[in-house]
Amino acid sequence: MDITIVGGGIIGLTSAWYLRADGHQVTLVDACDRVGQGASHANGGQLSYRYVAPLAEPGVLAKIPGWMLRSDAPIRFKPAFDSRQWSWIGQFLRACNGRDQAASIASLLPLSLYSRRLMDDLRKTTGFDFAWRRNGKLVLHRNPASFAAARRLLASSPGADGEQFALDVRACLDVEPALERMAPHLAGGIHTPSEEVGDCLALCQALEQGLRRGPGAVTFRMAERVERIELASGRYHALQTDHGRIRGDACVIANGADATSLLHSVGVRVPIYPVKGYSISAPLVAHREAPEISITDFQRKVVYARIGDHLRVAGMADIVGHDRSIQRARIDTLKRETAACFGMAADLAQAREWSGLRPATPTGMPIIGASKRTGIWLNLGHGALGFTLAAGSARVLADRVGGRTAAIPDAPFSPSS
Repeated sequence: MDITIVGGGIIGLTSAWYLRADGHQVTLVDACDRVGQGASHANGGQLSYRYVAPLAEPGVLAKIPGWMLRSDAPIRFKPAFDSRQWSWIGQFLRACNGRDQAASIASLLPLSLYSRRLMDDLRKTTGFDFAWRRNGKLVLHRNPASFAAARRLLASSPGADGEQFALDVRACLDVEPALERMAPHLAGGIHTPSEEVGDCLALCQALEQGLRRGPGAVTFRMAERVERIELASGRYHALQTDHGRIRGDACVIANGADATSLLHSVGVRVPIYPVKGYSISAPLVAHREAPEISITDFQRKVVYARIGDHLRVAGMADIVGHDRSIQRARIDTLKRETAACFGMAADLAQAREWSGLRPATPTGMPIIGASKRTGIWLNLGHGALGFTLAAGSARVLADRVGGRTAAIPDAPFSPSS
């Protein structure tokens, strides 16, 4: 088939990779002039295959009143006259319970582990250089009750035995000596030695170069904005862009937070809303003070990852609509947390600053498969796990397009409309 993919981030590019491998003729179109300029650009860098807990977790509800009064709160909400925002918030709050959290984790874990196998194959067969390392990960808890809840969740998680470990503070320091400054404030942590790290933007760029070469090379139409989807007899016909029309047999909508408006015009509704995150990338200057393994500060909703010769610090969740602007207070919070946790490990004065919109569903479950409009396929809603789930999601999508049974249970990701 002749398939057009809307979206030049890690989800769109991996979709193009596997659809091309299946023999389809692929065109990729994106509003930016380069790939990876949205949520893929400077995300947390963690390939978090074992830790796939969604943002909606039971402890969130009790924290919301206090967060509303703090400028440095991990999650912030700015009300708007937007029915989609309020609908998403309502669904998110209803998902903040143990039953839904467990169901999401049970569905996401097979997809994430499948993605890890595919990413290993991709890395080994292509030789792509994207600062990949298998360095492990520690999810740190400052609150004893939070750590106790994490231990209970670990005990109930399928396949966690021998892969993840609950550590007291002393054991956390043994695993990562750079945590010495944080130690007095910690209750413990969950250690996953097999987790990985990489530069998502570098992988996007490598995928683009690979897709442009060889038989069946993908056509890239960059700096071209899709304005609407055209239907004929109720099924996909073409994409109308600000540069003209792109005809084809099918399209894949993989442009993250911008997808909702595009799909709404053809009667396809997806429960996706942008959750803005921030990051800084600071050059390392005192390597011994910087963590070797990836760190997640659970209470602060901040992650730390050593990517090449930089320390990537990312986090927070702003539910503020499609505002992509960098808020100084949020960046200052990341810098302050970094200095408090790791001292002078990185030159924060030279840090590159970024904000981006994560396309999130209320439950944290991505949407993969055929929409109700024949010929319109979806690969959306990965939230903060886009880098982690990209390869598996793209392969599941390609299998569905090809009429094959996916290698993992994929029914939970099917579009509902």
